[in-house]
Amino acid sequence: MTDANAPHLLIVDDDERIRGLLHKFLARNGFLVTAARDAAHARRLLLGLEFNLIVLDVMMPGEDGLSLTRDLRRKMSTPILLLTARGETRERIEGLEAGADDYLPKPFEPKELLLRINAILRRVPTEVRAGPKFISLGPLRYDQDRGELWQGESPVRLTATEVALMRIFAARAGEVVSRTDLIDELGRDRSAPAEETGDRAVDVQITRLRRKIEPDPREPRYLQTVRGLGYMLAPD
Repeated sequence: MTDANAPHLLIVDDDERIRGLLHKFLARNGFLVTAARDAAHARRLLLGLEFNLIVLDVMMPGEDGLSLTRDLRRKMSTPILLLTARGETRERIEGLEAGADDYLPKPFEPKELLLRINAILRRVPTEVRAGPKFISLGPLRYDQDRGELWQGESPVRLTATEVALMRIFAARAGEVVSRTDLIDELGRDRSAPAEETGDRAVDVQITRLRRKIEPDPREPRYLQTVRGLGYMLAPD
């Protein structure tokens, strides 16, 4: 099970197979992983989430990785590791001049990618490696610092128990939270009324929260049920 405080990586690659393989491999090695299919998708994710490192393919349709790297470097200091099918010296220099922290030619051994990621993260000051301040749930944005849910410029009203649930799930985004853990944590949260922290009551509160965050509460996209285990918040 991935630690909610683990480094959060953004994988950007137009190859669905590579995205899937990298996601599984890096998640197995203790990282929180979010994947984007192209530069436009990556930009949307970066609007709502903060990442500790970006693994970015250079050769993509539309905006390529070098262009995205140059633009991101003007706005943020998040480390960037470029992947490319072309490993010539000129290509590596161009990537580093664009602002990348490292450069790995394809094909590569997953173990080498892991070593390079860890080497970059060791060089990053710990204060830069904070968790995401905002979590995106479709058109909604959850502010972890304030415990507030927003749709555009309008706040979404949450009950005390819903606030407590969002705080728990956001802190462990991408991780399964068992019903037992939810009951225990809600019981310790003084903002949650005691009558709303029992076993059946938690299920009812989950249903109510889904009505506020899901496009279709009957087919949950963001607050998922993991059969036999519990619930998981799966942000964009």
